[in-house]
Amino acid sequence: MSARGAGAGDGRRLPRHVGIIMDGNGRWAQQKGLPREVGHEHGADAVRRVVRAARELGVEALTLFAFSSQNWDRPPQEVFHLMQLLNRYLLEERAEILDNNIRLITVGDTERLPSYVRDPMRELISASANNEKMTLCLALSYGGREMITEAARRIARAVQAGSLRPDEIDPKTFSSYLDSSRHLPPLDLLIRTSGEHRISNFFLWEVAYAELFFTEVLWPDFAREHLMEALDDFSRRERRFGQLPGESDADALDEPPAVGIFPAQRGKG
Repeated sequence: MSARGAGAGDGRRLPRHVGIIMDGNGRWAQQKGLPREVGHEHGADAVRRVVRAARELGVEALTLFAFSSQNWDRPPQEVFHLMQLLNRYLLEERAEILDNNIRLITVGDTERLPSYVRDPMRELISASANNEKMTLCLALSYGGREMITEAARRIARAVQAGSLRPDEIDPKTFSSYLDSSRHLPPLDLLIRTSGEHRISNFFLWEVAYAELFFTEVLWPDFAREHLMEALDDFSRRERRFGQLPGESDADALDEPPAVGIFPAQRGKG
């Protein structure tokens, strides 16, 4: 189904690619007098609900900001608990991901993840590689500045090797050196939960023309109806991309995946 067309069978215009900054687990637990770990566990339940709802509603690609580069600086016990939850999610949701024709990919420095996360993650990425219903992207050990910096390094190496000329570097070329461009369409909608109004180093390049939706709902409480609210809001917006009203062409921003430009460096999973 074309994401420019109907959504959930009612003629709404759906975003092709939705990104979510999942925020509020700690505050949810604090408000209830519970340990932060309990908030993260309920946040994992929200992930299951939202992935299922996105697939049923016809979203083509969903990226969840699951663990940032800066999250490594949290207390070791909290980081360990988050890694355990991620391991559990990959094992427990494997059947649903495969049975529902979902393709799993990741962006970020996944080499930093412990082996008990990396191994089932890579296995599921491989097993789901040919699935076509929806792409689920987990941003893990991810930072927008870090990814832009890495893309700049890759471009510098290409120039140094003589495979790219400096005058060939434009926004489209630069974008092709970002991992997010390999298997994901351009970001259309970015949702942030918990009432915060900032990007927090997520998809800094990709968010350039995305629509932003902020909600007061804490992530553990986020459900299908909240996702539908964001999609409904998106469907009512006129996306101009710097043009005059009525003249924009959203498809003009579509950039095909740049597979094969530097395959040896894209193999992080």
